[in-house]
Amino acid sequence: MAQKATTTSRGDEPLLDAYPQENGKYIPRLKLYYKQHVVPRLMERFQYKNVMEVPTLIKICLNRGIGYALQDKRLMDAAMQELMLIAGQKPVFTYARKSVASFRIRKGMPVGIRVTLRGDRMWEFLDRLITVALPRVRDFRGVPRTGFDGKGNFSLGIAEQIVFPEISIDQVPRVTGLDITIVTSAETDEEAEALLEELGFPFTPRPGN
Repeated sequence: MAQKATTTSRGDEPLLDAYPQENGKYIPRLKLYYKQHVVPRLMERFQYKNVMEVPTLIKICLNRGIGYALQDKRLMDAAMQELMLIAGQKPVFTYARKSVASFRIRKGMPVGIRVTLRGDRMWEFLDRLITVALPRVRDFRGVPRTGFDGKGNFSLGIAEQIVFPEISIDQVPRVTGLDITIVTSAETDEEAEALLEELGFPFTPRPGN
């Protein structure tokens, strides 16, 4: 028997079915919400003349330093497995571009792991980040608005990987964090911020609000 779709809400509007479809094909619910609700609002707010001008998500990059694990293969394997569970995609290594003697790092040594998400996986990850992971952050009061880079992209740090429900704290050898960068097609930080806010990103309230 097929599982019955459920609905949730975002503000005063339904977020659509948990198993939404478009033209008979599955589509991530946040992506569908973007098409049906976010695009019209941004077109009105910024007076875009063409729907193609409306900013959208391009990719989401997850990065995790593994300097602490270089001398322990068990820790390195755990870091790789955890990021793969979080992202739903196998990570790749990043390597040192130069040697740093004080940190015992040689050029070409693996110093981090990263994943780049696009398409449906990108939309599904952002949905989980907004609705599940961030609310699990200890004493969470919102994400600071200071992570924009002046080019329409936003970065934030997650201090503990255990906020993601895919990670079991009983199986974590070491609690560490990761960095997340959301790359958009927006030309300004104002447009990127409006895009993320309309998608439900839980920024801290503005002063005076």
